[in-house]
Amino acid sequence: MKQEYFVLVLAHSLHGRLRRVHIPQKAVYAILILAVVGCFSVFGFAASYARMVWKVANYNALRREADNVRARYQDLRKKVTETDRQLATLEVYAREVSVAYGIKQKLEGPADISSEGPVIPSLTESLEDYNFLRSAGLMGLKNRSARRFQPAESTPSIWPVVGRLLGGFGTRLDPFSGEGQKFHNGVDIGGPIGARIVATADGLVVQAGATSGGFGRLVVIDHGGGYQTWYAHLLHMTVQVGQEVRRGETVGALGNSGRVTAPHLHYEVHVGGTPMNPYGFMKGSAYESSAGKDFPF
Repeated sequence: MKQEYFVLVLAHSLHGRLRRVHIPQKAVYAILILAVVGCFSVFGFAASYARMVWKVANYNALRREADNVRARYQDLRKKVTETDRQLATLEVYAREVSVAYGIKQKLEGPADISSEGPVIPSLTESLEDYNFLRSAGLMGLKNRSARRFQPAESTPSIWPVVGRLLGGFGTRLDPFSGEGQKFHNGVDIGGPIGARIVATADGLVVQAGATSGGFGRLVVIDHGGGYQTWYAHLLHMTVQVGQEVRRGETVGALGNSGRVTAPHLHYEVHVGGTPMNPYGFMKGSAYESSAGKDFPF
């Protein structure tokens, strides 16, 4: 069978000769198919190159953005570190002021807390301590001002019982669980059961009886001028509500009623409804030497 072909006529421009070239159809079709395939290949390569360029551009943009974020993170980290140092300094200052005012028992931890890692307590707790210190300072000014006009015999100024100081005024661990911070509104004075408890100033008994809380048997004496003293965990009471008492007069006996771990007297001094450090009123009395080193301040 004769093969089909295309005739390509070539004419010479000078001699005028004609030349016929026979091209098989299969060859033409093969060339066309190869051309189409080549076009698709070139298009695919171009598309792949364009996608690669686009991905590289996006990668560079993301990398620049990541570098910017990293730079901002480093800047924020420096600011946080500086803030932590300031908070650590504030914590040290707050603790020193607390010890100076007798609000906490002792200064714990190194002088430079910032070198020991994250700041404890948190910012919220530090602000709460600051607010408390501020209110305590204002209360101290009111207290000193009130003492100028408060009769000496109506100002608490002696020890309520002869004994040893077991617990101070301020924040401390829960004595029952050994965990968690609790604020202790007074001082604990240990002694033998039945030891005589005396009024620390002249006043009027406004409460005398068993309580439903952890105080057990409690006596509260109002001394006027916003002063009150509280005597808790008593074995028994020798006074009643409405009775006038004088400084040094017996109001009860040391016991272990209420929520206690050992027999002792829990003694509080309130000025204007706010608990104050009783040691500031007791430290000049005759029993100070009997406590000696047992007091934690």
